[in-house]
Amino acid sequence: MATGRGRMLRPGRFGLQALHGSLPGVSAAWGSAGAAAGHSGFRKDPGVKFARGSPVLRQYTRRGQHNKNSSICFVSLDRMPTEVLLNIFSYLDAVSLLCIGCVSRRFYHLASDNLIWIKIYSAAFSPKRSHWKVNSVEETATSVSLLSVDDKEVGYWKKEYITKQISYVKEALAQIVKPVNSYTGLPVKIKEALRVFGLHFAIILREKSGKEHIMQHVDLSFNDTSATVVWYDKNWPHLAKLSTLDLCGVTPVFADRYKTFDPYGPRWLSLIAKYDLSHLSKAAMIGCDRLVRVFCLNPGLLVGLWQKDDGLAFVMANLHFHRLVERSTLGSTTLPYVPPPHHSPFVDDSPDYGLQGYQLHIDMHGGGTFYLCSTLYTLFSSKECIENGYAKFMVINLNNNREHLPLIGKVGLTWRTTIFDGFIESCSFMDLTLLEEYRKPFWCVSSPVYLRSVAYPSDGPHFLGHTYCVDYMDAEGGVRVELVWIEETEEFFIVSLVLYLSVAKINHWFGTKY
Repeated sequence: MATGRGRMLRPGRFGLQALHGSLPGVSAAWGSAGAAAGHSGFRKDPGVKFARGSPVLRQYTRRGQHNKNSSICFVSLDRMPTEVLLNIFSYLDAVSLLCIGCVSRRFYHLASDNLIWIKIYSAAFSPKRSHWKVNSVEETATSVSLLSVDDKEVGYWKKEYITKQISYVKEALAQIVKPVNSYTGLPVKIKEALRVFGLHFAIILREKSGKEHIMQHVDLSFNDTSATVVWYDKNWPHLAKLSTLDLCGVTPVFADRYKTFDPYGPRWLSLIAKYDLSHLSKAAMIGCDRLVRVFCLNPGLLVGLWQKDDGLAFVMANLHFHRLVERSTLGSTTLPYVPPPHHSPFVDDSPDYGLQGYQLHIDMHGGGTFYLCSTLYTLFSSKECIENGYAKFMVINLNNNREHLPLIGKVGLTWRTTIFDGFIESCSFMDLTLLEEYRKPFWCVSSPVYLRSVAYPSDGPHFLGHTYCVDYMDAEGGVRVELVWIEETEEFFIVSLVLYLSVAKINHWFGTKY
């Protein structure tokens, strides 16, 4: 089912046996249906009742013992009268009705009956009841139906119910992520929102021919300020056939924080990011081991290819918590969520004073192992530090040993698939959360990075150890981290960290004219 708000996932087609086992009240209505239909029901004469294709029937026919006086009748839901089917469908809940609608064109039409959906709508969204008079759900549905059925097209109340249910889920999610951590500037209960409401993530692999493969995530883990999502499969489509990859948030339509959600119920998709896979193997590789090579696609996607045949091994996405719920629920299947314009109370009375009071939280991790988790305060940048359209923040000074930070453990990225697993050295995920002076998230990034070997630090003294650097840059900002490997202690030290912010973003955010 598709709605104007995004693509709705639905179960596949059900066979007759599956329908017979899933419809409450079907067994009770089965006999009456046969009696009403006459020859369409069960056999009236005594004896063994057969169904087409059963082993007993096949054996009976092979022996040539067919009784000409007996007739074999078959029970079929599709051959039942419309009135009987509508009576059966009236006992189903919303999820079951949507599943039934996938069976056939006739079932889709009958399962969209306005009288059935008005009852469901009235039960879920009945108006506030008076203390003096309490109306039952049936009375409310009847009063609504008398006024609203004849002049509405088939399926109107189904659409109304689904639209209102989606709005309810979005409002509930907005409420649960409203409290903000003053330390990070991010929602406090974002993990709870993802878990309780059944939010998860999917990738849509689109072939050049237009064929799509929708894959649900296999693993989801939480970091301090981001979530790492993993996909892998034994039967990936071949990379040469693929054109794009869509990363989407998936939300159950009938999610309820007080009930267990149905993992196979209807859902809607919200596009988070779109990636081009047509030239993936020719892109810059950021790491490898004996089994796979990994490639980075911004924003925040890591794609692993097998060394042997360039086939897809796994896909990993690192999603920053900032507006993650909004990005996962408020977009459509073709357009990502666009945040509302920012209105700041900042008044720049003295532009020469520069940008003061910024705060940076930085994490580095790889496959469940954390190498760095640190917060740096009182960051500033003066007007003289603006060059090439970027304002420069010196977060960690190369010449100040007291500011240098160690990385704990051996830096690398752990990966696994159905059969194999491995470890890619010098590759990890980096999360950056920059808060402006009013403690609002100003620039948030989660991206795969790798440690690139350089001859020596860009400025300052030479250290007794090999030097590495990590670079990241996008339209809103960038970061350059320089590290030194200390052989004696076998650990990395961050000796320099420089942050670059786009002047255009600063002016747009604060209304300044730098």
